[in-house]
Amino acid sequence: MSKPFTSYPKDKIKILLLENISDAAVQEFTESGYSNIKRFNGALDEKNLATEMRDVHLLGIRSKTQITEKVLSKANKLLGIGCYCIGVNQVSMKAAIQNGVAVFNAPHANTRSVAELVIGLSIMLIRKITDKNKAAHEGTWLKDAKGSYELRGKTLGIIGYGNIGSQVSVMAEAMGMDVIYYDVEPKLPHGNAKQVRSLKDLLKRSNIITLHVPSEASTRNMINAQTLELMKRGSILINYSRGDVVDLAALKTALLSGQLSGAAIDVFPEEPEKNGANFYTVLQNLPNVILTPHIGGSTEEAQHNIGLDVTSKLLNFLEKGSTNGSHSVPSLNLSMQEKTHRILHIHKNVPGVLGEINSKLSSHGINILGQYLKTNEEIGYVVLDIDTRLSKDAFALLKEVKATIKLRMLY
Repeated sequence: MSKPFTSYPKDKIKILLLENISDAAVQEFTESGYSNIKRFNGALDEKNLATEMRDVHLLGIRSKTQITEKVLSKANKLLGIGCYCIGVNQVSMKAAIQNGVAVFNAPHANTRSVAELVIGLSIMLIRKITDKNKAAHEGTWLKDAKGSYELRGKTLGIIGYGNIGSQVSVMAEAMGMDVIYYDVEPKLPHGNAKQVRSLKDLLKRSNIITLHVPSEASTRNMINAQTLELMKRGSILINYSRGDVVDLAALKTALLSGQLSGAAIDVFPEEPEKNGANFYTVLQNLPNVILTPHIGGSTEEAQHNIGLDVTSKLLNFLEKGSTNGSHSVPSLNLSMQEKTHRILHIHKNVPGVLGEINSKLSSHGINILGQYLKTNEEIGYVVLDIDTRLSKDAFALLKEVKATIKLRMLY
């Protein structure tokens, strides 16, 4: 079956991309026939973004842009948001759900980039390369093996054994490390890695600890003065996950006392919004500490892959009604039906909506050739395939359904 067209001419679909999203995304849109694309290199504040959102159908952002309730209230035609990054915490998910806006991201596309960097940082820190590099730049020759070690035979503790944590596990084992991991859910180990029962157990046994957890109430400041005291003296901490999972003041104390011998931090509780902006952290100018500006997944390959991944999800939603991978609209992955028109109906998840839809259509002699329903706690998503001769009548009737949030004739 040939690829369907949306109910809008493709040149009328307005796409807004912020934060220097990869050219791969733009190419994917243009090769699919969408030319009405506006780009900004940086993030926009709430006021300017709300202004720009008028008549936008698809929005692409990275981690800096905050999608608030006010922004979504001004987005009169918005269908989907693509978060060209791992997380979606920059989007007011409650407002997105209430407005029937599908939110997608790329949870796997930069896995390799982060994992490679964690291994590289482990080598740099355990050999104290940062201090020797600094001394060499300042004209001092520090040829000394004291305090420098190999990774082989050391224990790596991974907190959070998801996509990135498990990839780090595989690479660390290839380097000859013993790998243990802690996760709140049982996870199948890769290779010879072993899951431990408690965070306390992992902290006590590890030479290097790397964090790969989301930002939520249970992880906030999970590395603090008390947990730092549980770590082996002289151990190393790496945080390339979220900025609020480590108490940086407590980490500084642990580094200065020698409880930890080094750290690498990529994410911070507060981060500048623009490149070149002033930045401060209590960890600056400490020995054997590597600070990077939230670039764990920032490689050309990762950004290219993220561009393809998120754009593909947005296009599948726009052209097929597929919400596979959405964090807001219930997930449906649909095949195409011949000789039909497809209508997408997003509604409040209250009793009787599906019955009302079917009753309205059947009372007017409109046969439903295909119907799909998926709900979450707040909204329901119904896809209806209708005879092409009756689809306009069906669309008009569906507008009358009381709980309707958003209605779209797909093709």
